[in-house]
Amino acid sequence: MRGGRCVRLHQGNYDEETVFSDDPLDVALRWQSMGAPRLHIVDLDGAASGELQNLAIIEQIAGALLVPAQLGGGIRHITTIERLLRAGIERVILGTAAVEDPDLVREACRKYQECIIIGIDARDGMAATHGWRQGTTVKATDLAVAMVKLGARRFIYTDISRDGTLTEPNFSAIDEMIDVLRLPVIAAGGISSLNHLRMLQKLGAEGAIIGKALYTGAINLRQALALSGEEER
Repeated sequence: MRGGRCVRLHQGNYDEETVFSDDPLDVALRWQSMGAPRLHIVDLDGAASGELQNLAIIEQIAGALLVPAQLGGGIRHITTIERLLRAGIERVILGTAAVEDPDLVREACRKYQECIIIGIDARDGMAATHGWRQGTTVKATDLAVAMVKLGARRFIYTDISRDGTLTEPNFSAIDEMIDVLRLPVIAAGGISSLNHLRMLQKLGAEGAIIGKALYTGAINLRQALALSGEEER
């Protein structure tokens, strides 16, 4: 979400935005009605600014959903995590905080372990922060290993150069992350076909985040759910 609307960025570029809806709640309920087992929400304004900017809409969505939702973007304080969990968000994603505030990660994992996901966003194998606008000298896999030592037990790996491109995931980087961690890794970025989902499944990814491919129709949600076995649950 950005500016209260559902949007997709191209490779994380805030100047290359496609607006898909002015009503995020309606979109969330539509994906739910089509069988989505979980919704992935990002406050893009929050990711860039360091504070949640679309909280009212987020709370509205969380209160209306029957399926679990996970949220990232601008979550830099334990009080923010607590408020989101109280609002009904099931899992909170820490990205920039993983690089800049390991003490927060440690505290969050200690208090809410199953509710915490570490978002590893990488450009050319190096972690990026602040809505992907700032690069770092930290290797993505090194960051992930450091987070495990702080108590993290679930990760999202996003290759920024593939995100929103409808090309293909960075399979080699995802495979490396899964191999290094031996913990649940959810893949994101560039997923645009059912075959991509099959390949990610074979690599051992716990799940996949599909965004632009759903909005454009490149992937049919019901077919994707059938492939993953979610329709049988």
